[in-house]
Amino acid sequence: MSIPVVILAGGRATRMGGQDKPLLALAGRPLLSIILDRLDGHDGPVALNANGNPARFAAFGLPVLPDSLPDYPGPLAGVLVAMDWAAGLGASSVVTIAGDTPFFPCDLVAGLDRAKEPHGLALAATRDAGETRDHPTFGLWPVNLRDDLRATLARNEGRVRSFAARHQAGQAVWDAAPFDPFANINTPDDLAQAKVQFAAL
Repeated sequence: MSIPVVILAGGRATRMGGQDKPLLALAGRPLLSIILDRLDGHDGPVALNANGNPARFAAFGLPVLPDSLPDYPGPLAGVLVAMDWAAGLGASSVVTIAGDTPFFPCDLVAGLDRAKEPHGLALAATRDAGETRDHPTFGLWPVNLRDDLRATLARNEGRVRSFAARHQAGQAVWDAAPFDPFANINTPDDLAQAKVQFAAL
C-alpha cells in the first residue's frame, strides 16, 4: 500500500495564544487546506494528530488521532500515534508532517522514501550555503519501532532527533533557497511572514 501520512498538530501552540495552528488563515484558507493541497499527488491515507474536540476538523474529512499519552509530551507522542495507526492499516511505515508548515516540498513523501535505507527511517533536511539543518517532525518512520518509541516516551526521553539518531535515520535534503520550505508558523510574526511568502509564489 502507499505510505500513510499523519499531520502532527497535537501541541498547545502557546506562542499563538493556544489557537489551532492548522486552522489559521493563510490567503483566506486554513493552513490545513494548503497542507492537503501539497499532498494532492499522494494517494495514500492521510490522518491528523490533534487533541481536544475532533469536531472542529470535521470539514476536512480526516481521521483525527489524539495523543495516546497524557500531558502533551511533544511531537514524538504524535509520531507514536502515527505509527500505531499505520500499523493498524497494515502499513510498514508512516510519514509525519508538521501541521504548521505550509510550504513543504510536494515530493516530500517520495524524497523520504528514497532516503530511508539502510535502516528504514529518514528525516527531512535543508541545505543552505553548505550548512545542513534537519526538520525532525518531517520523517518516515518504520512502524516496527513503535514499541521502542513507547518505551522511550515512558522514560521521558522525548527528543525526536535523539530517537532518530539512535536508529541511524537517513536524511532527505532539499535546498533552502530561495526560502526554507520547512519554515513553520510558531508566532504571529511567522504568520505575517508566511502571508508575504505565499503572495510571492
